[in-house]
Amino acid sequence: MVTPDFHPDLRKVARYIPRQVVTPVTLPVLRMVTRLQGKRTPQDVEELTLGSGVRVRLFRPTGVPVPAPALLWIHGGGYIIGTAAQDDELCRRFSRELGIAVVSVDYRLAPEHPYPTPVEDCYAALTWLARLPSVDPQRVAIGGASAGGGLAASLALMTRDRGEIEPVAQLLVYPMIDDRTVDRHGLDNPGHRLWNQASNRFGWSAYLADADRDVAVPARREDLAGLPPAWIGVGTLDLFHDEDLVYAERLRAAGVPCQVEVVQGAFHGFDGILPKADVSRAFFRSQCDTLRQAFTERQSRISASS
Repeated sequence: MVTPDFHPDLRKVARYIPRQVVTPVTLPVLRMVTRLQGKRTPQDVEELTLGSGVRVRLFRPTGVPVPAPALLWIHGGGYIIGTAAQDDELCRRFSRELGIAVVSVDYRLAPEHPYPTPVEDCYAALTWLARLPSVDPQRVAIGGASAGGGLAASLALMTRDRGEIEPVAQLLVYPMIDDRTVDRHGLDNPGHRLWNQASNRFGWSAYLADADRDVAVPARREDLAGLPPAWIGVGTLDLFHDEDLVYAERLRAAGVPCQVEVVQGAFHGFDGILPKADVSRAFFRSQCDTLRQAFTERQSRISASS
């Protein structure tokens, strides 16, 4: 077996991370563990239940003029596990670094709640966020990681089709975006961590159920024109590497600006496991730079038209 060429910052920890975590057998235990993360709410987090029944966690900026820009963040977990609370520190970093409001949404999970429920929950949270008096509705971005990145891509398509909100950017962090990857052969790279083909098959099957895949799966959508500018980041040792780069090319072909950040030797979720590593910090800075630019450009257009 060929030894994977991990990024130097990730090499040591990669030896101890399993290639597969989520299975039908481990799912109940993983859900129990992740739910414990939300048992206590930090003082700087507002936990709210919206009129739609969707729960969100709100991080407000301090010392910045309002109305301020905002980010709707969508957590990962293969569409089947995870909670908004798992990304508290990440959302806090976005809010502090950019001086923006950040809302993380606790969307309902598959298989109990397959498509379209999770993305509709995200849409409900987005419309609520855009109506907050402290938020500039014209400077709202959407983003997420892994399955959250897939939901962010679906949400971008939904907002375009419904025409009620125009996000300034879509931040797609190693997004789980194409169910057809489960049918590909030769993807069992020894460098994959946390999420492999078996997990991928399980997650997509639970999420899609009987849905029309040509509508439910972002990478299957034929028309990508008119979407907000995108940032897509992924490692070379990520199962989603190929599908993410293909989606980026399709966005560009449709006239959608798309910045791509490929991290050599990085596995799935590397930045969440080692957030303080130099490679993870650079990954995060790239995301912040993209959001900052998107907010600034939108503000400039608003000022020019007023």
